[in-house]
Amino acid sequence: MLTIWGSQRRFCDGLSRRDFLQIGLLGGALSLPDLLRLRAHGATTERASRKAVIMVCLNGGPSHLDMYDLKPQAPVEIRGEFHPIRTNVPGFDICELMPLQAQIADKLALVRSAQWPLDDGHRLHLVFTGFPHTAARPSFGSVVSRVQSDRGLKNPLPPYVSMAQFPPHPILAGHEQPSYVGTAHRPFVPYEAGDLINTQISYTGPGAGEIKNLELTAGISRDRFSKRAPLLNALDNFRSNIDARGEMAGMDAFTLRALDMISSSRVREAFDISRESPEVQAKYGGDIEYKRDPDRRRCWEGSKFLLARRLVEAGVPVVTLAVGVWDTHSEHFPYQRDNVPLLDRSLHALVTDLHERGLDKDVAVVVCGEMGRTPRVNKTAGRDHWPSAGFALFAGGGLRMGQVIGATDARGERPQSRPYGPQNILATLYHVLGIDPTLTFPDHAGRPRYLLDDQQMIGELA
Repeated sequence: MLTIWGSQRRFCDGLSRRDFLQIGLLGGALSLPDLLRLRAHGATTERASRKAVIMVCLNGGPSHLDMYDLKPQAPVEIRGEFHPIRTNVPGFDICELMPLQAQIADKLALVRSAQWPLDDGHRLHLVFTGFPHTAARPSFGSVVSRVQSDRGLKNPLPPYVSMAQFPPHPILAGHEQPSYVGTAHRPFVPYEAGDLINTQISYTGPGAGEIKNLELTAGISRDRFSKRAPLLNALDNFRSNIDARGEMAGMDAFTLRALDMISSSRVREAFDISRESPEVQAKYGGDIEYKRDPDRRRCWEGSKFLLARRLVEAGVPVVTLAVGVWDTHSEHFPYQRDNVPLLDRSLHALVTDLHERGLDKDVAVVVCGEMGRTPRVNKTAGRDHWPSAGFALFAGGGLRMGQVIGATDARGERPQSRPYGPQNILATLYHVLGIDPTLTFPDHAGRPRYLLDDQQMIGELA
């Protein structure tokens, strides 16, 4: 946080200079001007791209065998309760619970040979960084923010927005960190983690309430806020004159952009899904509270998909979101009946909406979890963790659609073809954004680190 030493005298309304500088806090101990200044230190000269990525995380491990890789000829304890249906692409059969995706399979690409290298308590780190948590690598979005930081300075919108970090998935926050690419490249989180987690109200989605990180301090109207800009400018100029190192000289530009972001109608409009017609909101499915687990206040957040589309359309390069209940060690099939049709609806809405708006060549969507689930159903009618096989679903981004890549064996236990891991998935997304995965950044010890160790993208998608 920027500190102004000297008098703590307050103005007539009780607002101090220090209080004013804290308006627009993004999270942690950094004010918005601090974040912009730090981002500038890591700026590159690359021209910002119009490309964008939406990462849909199915936290907990979605079942490949009951969604995108059914085995109807396998024994009943493996094949489960659902049947495959044909899509508009030959050989691209999917679960009967996903009839909407069956209509747009030509706009999708399915990787059936996805695989994760380990099964521990930090598997999600692989999804967002490509590395085990012990490697302390930056998240994909933080890397993109760093590489495209020149774009971040010109655009009032944040370059990396996470809708995976607030309820009901606050655990994901630990896996979306910037590490050594710099604190300025943390994701912007529309709600502060924990805002709703211990409340008794129903969760109503990211677009239904105020976006707290863009709100003014309580009691400060926009008119009063605008009148303080000249005062802020005068005080910063005074401090600039006595700063022997000259570091304050550039602060005015960052403070100005902080003011722009707080007051920008473009930023607020991008986050405001109420601007969408009721028909469009209904298409995405809205926010539906589950009948199952009412005490945990689980909710399907269809509005996340709609907000993700609005953000990439407005110019945000990376948006992440997490939805659904997928860690089903018991009652697996009832949960599938709850979740899979909702995913089908929201994903169909997102993909078709991107096509209708001419964004399908620029915006890539990827859907995956951190593993699959066991081929054999357990004694409590559930499926357990299974990192040896799973799926990744792609759409858009100028990639080759309408195909199935790879295959698993007859029991869905392991890939029969070349397995693709989380680093190959991220290499593909870097390709979409025009970022070379052989790029390096110095870690905390000053050693150069490649973005990825396995830099090969999923070749069939190129």
